[in-house]
Amino acid sequence: MAESTIITGQFVRISQTPASIGERFIAFLIDYILIVIYLMSTITLLLNFYTPRDFNAVIYTFLIILPVLFYSFLCETFNQGQSFGKKLMNIRVVKIDGSTPGISSYLLRWLLFPIDVPLTGGLGVLSVILTKNNQRLGDLAAGTMIIKEKNYRKIHVSLDEFDYLTKDYHPVYPQSADLSLEQVNVITRTLESNKKDRERRIMMLAKKLQELLSLTPLDSNGERFLQTVLRDYQYYALEEI
Repeated sequence: MAESTIITGQFVRISQTPASIGERFIAFLIDYILIVIYLMSTITLLLNFYTPRDFNAVIYTFLIILPVLFYSFLCETFNQGQSFGKKLMNIRVVKIDGSTPGISSYLLRWLLFPIDVPLTGGLGVLSVILTKNNQRLGDLAAGTMIIKEKNYRKIHVSLDEFDYLTKDYHPVYPQSADLSLEQVNVITRTLESNKKDRERRIMMLAKKLQELLSLTPLDSNGERFLQTVLRDYQYYALEEI
């Protein structure tokens, strides 16, 4: 399976594996089975309280038409890119850069679904087969793709990541420019770790990094030292772009 490789704002390489057409089809099938079950259950329940003549347009619209029509859009919007079928298949919708799509992206995918499948006889299926990231037309328009859940990493962006953009920022450790993407990835994952031995791992990594770069830290706090090294690396990396 082909992978889509991106570089985040922290200059960390992330590989995403597109969901296969088979996984997408099974997720699609599960969703529509659930929709059929919902329709049958809702209609049966209503018939127990109302006769067909009592069905007014409001009841029919809000309990039957709208939930079915907006099912995929609402699920993906409020469940971070996953319908129930996608969740069971461990796949989800993300932006091409790995970040979480906005409501406009989900809306565009939903609006173009009729062109992908019903109106064109499955043109979207052909697009999934032919495109590098297995994207249907709605994905191409919205800048999204469906990936395997195990490869998913939500990118958190904070103001701290952009400290190097301030006019008065000066790198503390010039040796940081010599780090590789893989080494930066290790530092980032260590700082983001929630494991019980996090502090010990940070101190060990800080010590190893000091030896590797042959530098003397100005701050004895290992975590602050690693954060400074990351910001310095970002500064030098952007200077080269």
